[in-house]
Amino acid sequence: MKIYILASFFMFSISSMAKAQKSSPAAAADLGLNWEQTNLKDGLILTIKNNGKSPLPASGWKIYFNSRELNVVGADTLLADVKLVNGALFRLSPRQSFAAIALGAAVKLRLTTEAMPNITERPQGFYLVWDHKPDQGLAIKNVVFQPFAAHLALEQEVAAKAYQENKKIKDIPENQLPLIFPTPVQSVKRDGVFNLTAAVTVVAIPAFANEATLLSEEMAKVLGERAGAKAIPGTGEIVFRMDDQLGKEAYQLSVSPKKITIAASSPAGAFYAVQSLKSMFPANAWGKLKKEINIPEVEVEDSPRFGFRGFMMDVGRNFQPKSEVLKVLDLMGLYKLNVFHFHLTEDEGWRLEIPGLPELTAVGGQRGHSVEETSQILPAYGSGPTSGLNSGTGFYTKADYIEILKYATARHIRVIPEIETPGHARAAIKAMDARYQRLLKAGDKNAAEFYLLSEVKDQSKYRSVQGFDDNVINVALPSSYNFLEKVTNELIAMYKEANAPLTTIHFGGDEVPAGVWEKSPAAAQLAIKQPDVKGTDELWFYFFSKLNKMLQSKSLYLSGWEEIGLRKQEQNGKMKMLPEPRFFKENFHVDVWNNLHGNEDLAYKMANAGYKVVLTPVTNFYIDLTVNKSFEERGQNWGGYVDVDKLFYFVPYNYYQNVKEDEEGNPADPERYKNKERLTDLGKSNIVGLQAPLWSENIKTSAQFEYMLLPKLLGLAERAWAKDPDWAITQDSEKGKLLYDQAWSEFVNVLGKKELPRLSHYAGGFSYRIPTPGLNVADGRIAANGQLPGFIIRYTTDGREPEANSKIYTTAIPYQKGAKFRVFNVANRGGRSVQVN
Repeated sequence: MKIYILASFFMFSISSMAKAQKSSPAAAADLGLNWEQTNLKDGLILTIKNNGKSPLPASGWKIYFNSRELNVVGADTLLADVKLVNGALFRLSPRQSFAAIALGAAVKLRLTTEAMPNITERPQGFYLVWDHKPDQGLAIKNVVFQPFAAHLALEQEVAAKAYQENKKIKDIPENQLPLIFPTPVQSVKRDGVFNLTAAVTVVAIPAFANEATLLSEEMAKVLGERAGAKAIPGTGEIVFRMDDQLGKEAYQLSVSPKKITIAASSPAGAFYAVQSLKSMFPANAWGKLKKEINIPEVEVEDSPRFGFRGFMMDVGRNFQPKSEVLKVLDLMGLYKLNVFHFHLTEDEGWRLEIPGLPELTAVGGQRGHSVEETSQILPAYGSGPTSGLNSGTGFYTKADYIEILKYATARHIRVIPEIETPGHARAAIKAMDARYQRLLKAGDKNAAEFYLLSEVKDQSKYRSVQGFDDNVINVALPSSYNFLEKVTNELIAMYKEANAPLTTIHFGGDEVPAGVWEKSPAAAQLAIKQPDVKGTDELWFYFFSKLNKMLQSKSLYLSGWEEIGLRKQEQNGKMKMLPEPRFFKENFHVDVWNNLHGNEDLAYKMANAGYKVVLTPVTNFYIDLTVNKSFEERGQNWGGYVDVDKLFYFVPYNYYQNVKEDEEGNPADPERYKNKERLTDLGKSNIVGLQAPLWSENIKTSAQFEYMLLPKLLGLAERAWAKDPDWAITQDSEKGKLLYDQAWSEFVNVLGKKELPRLSHYAGGFSYRIPTPGLNVADGRIAANGQLPGFIIRYTTDGREPEANSKIYTTAIPYQKGAKFRVFNVANRGGRSVQVN
């Protein structure tokens, strides 16, 4: 699942040791670090230049940074070494042969590291710590990363591939595009129009009052006044009515020249009808007030394919403010997504206030340099030495969370909180350690131990995928269950106060490393009392059995990542993860992410066995993965490359059918899926829905978050709501390809001409990703094209960056080295440019 190994590097600053003891923290900015990459796979050269007023001493300091694993190599190992602190935090120390760096002088160090596929994997978060002030970290910022020729060549390769893919896309006039997105079950357009103005009245029965209010508020945003503000007899009305014959989330929408009628059996259905009505507003309606809007005459019958249409937002690794969460809920509501999986806790952060456990946020919600971690946890993802300055620090108060719950509930979105256990729990563990120390000093040993998650005498050795050796809750401790029930009770109380539905809590369950609990005295004692709970595997099932019973006693069911329902078993001489029978009938809901080599059919195996499965495949739905191989694109690539097409062409009940790329971005081999398990009828009934997670290791700002979120999320919205398209069900493969190409063209036309222009302003506007252009250099000419019809390509040939007033590309131009091409949306916001070499 979340295989994230961060990037971050180092830097140095300085003045002599004597002066350093008197110097201000600003002296850390005196050092210049120049970093060069010698090849794509490894090979780094770090040049440290002293720009200060005093020599950098030969010893007495250390440099901390977040990074992939790296090592000093060759003769330079005599000068310095790099050691892991914990997680992805490293420390560079001078060795005996390191000489002081005189002012104006420089030294080079050669290093090796794991492959660094793009800019988000670069080392970051550099800070200096003097040995005589071990608790004080001084940020170092003067870092330069030199351009790498191989990166430029890779950019050309990516642009050439995009050009060939974009050639298949046809430009479709906007008046020939579907009226509503996501695609409804049935829609019949007629010739008339309904004239929507502020004079139109909205009439609703009490059951639909919330939906009518939301519609009136939205009309005010585009018309300047609420519906009915200037009611004039005969100007038309919008009427909500109850129809008990319709399904739970189904609706009927009828637009005639004099009246709009919305029929539903539930407020949710009425809400989705409102979203479809808004879908027919002009794309620029939220950008400029209009006196009137003409709504096409249409008859719509619609209902969703899946009852679970989810988006997962990770705020544990990097925090996002409440305002961004509310904005995301607006977006989800617009596109009829109804489950907000809120990933609130991680190794690197606990983001929700829990009354009675203040350390969770006072310690676990803060990141900064620390020796003992009693007031904050270690820096991660380049958050640096000082807490409170960036997305490494932050949390939601109880009041914030209740506001979020109310906002979501009004939009028929249920919020599933995730509390990561037993792994990915370092922030909670360290927070409860700090609580333990506080109460122990106060002389209250019993209270100190009541919520403790770690065991002082546990000598177990392990290292998680993310590099931690202390991030797993000890499940043999009774205090661990005290803690989890306390958190559960407080969550229940918040949902009750918000009048929001709570049916489940997600308790994680992924990526617990080998070696945990093996040398735990508490685990040994438990095995004596309960001989069937012996060894780490049985402790695993013991833990989730107890969690399950606790939740069931509160009328909740257990959700988790797939590992909560798996066991290890030898097959053909190899250890495999297979569905665990003892939980088949326990209503476990599992998010199955692993469809990588050897696990392509895992989701179907678990559904066939009896687990309720939310399809969350990394290769198609992990929207934190980068879109392509370009070094300049954000995101990781451990599970492949995910652009909006990967979500769009996913076929839920037969996802082998349309696999086009493997995890390395190469053409997929159909033979790989030939003997994989298929869904049974029982399995189909256990597929509860689809979910796209957005993990936040490389996301530091709201703009970066939105760049990764959109337009990818719209591919999920289509697949989760709409029925299987014709291209997915035809038995004729050649016909299927033609139908897919037509459907893909229609989809990207809808994005480029309707939905993304709408999202430039909707809910305050989103900083969605604008694709880079495809380029083809042939016969002395440069041709360009784009993924999104309706967007504009501009170019320059003088080396300058294309801007909103640069030449518009219309046809191939004569080859000129250094020509730059850039795509712009209709609001003249540009994406990233590509240069021809």
